[in-house]
Amino acid sequence: MNSNEPILFLKSFLQSPKHVGSIIPSSRFLANKMVTQASWLEAKAIAELGSGTGAITRYIHQQVQDSTKVLLFEMNETMRSNLQTTYPKYSCYPDAARLIEFMHQEDVQQLDYIFSGLPFFNFEPELRNTLVDQIYKALKPGGLFIAFQYSLQMKKTLSEQFFIEKIKLVPLNIPPAFVYVCRKKETI
Repeated sequence: MNSNEPILFLKSFLQSPKHVGSIIPSSRFLANKMVTQASWLEAKAIAELGSGTGAITRYIHQQVQDSTKVLLFEMNETMRSNLQTTYPKYSCYPDAARLIEFMHQEDVQQLDYIFSGLPFFNFEPELRNTLVDQIYKALKPGGLFIAFQYSLQMKKTLSEQFFIEKIKLVPLNIPPAFVYVCRKKETI
């Protein structure tokens, strides 16, 4: 981690606490717990929502195949610019609520995995529902949505469109976090 990242993260939190959700970046324990949920040899396209300073992106980068298309979403302009500089092969966008639109710009039809650090429960219900709908539509049949949250408040909302396969507590994170591993439900 770059020594400026915690300062940048704290500044971003102070400017917009509802959109950042924490005062420091995710721990390596949390990032590792999330990234190990994926089968990387099979992944053709993935997205990370709320990439921040790249705490989880670093672990994705270590696992992802060169042929895998990676889309990063970060609304903070400074953080997004840093991500583009650090990961020039990845596409960076400002608005995860327009996930499908940006996927089409990249000629990506479906995603194998979506990783998220977005603080869903901090958002207004309309935005939260839009994000969950975009995630559902973006995933391939059986695709995984892997997200961390600081509470279990999203369990009911997520279970409407996903099978929650497991929820793992990661105590070595500030604050401790829950990793949700959700499989897309098939429509009949």
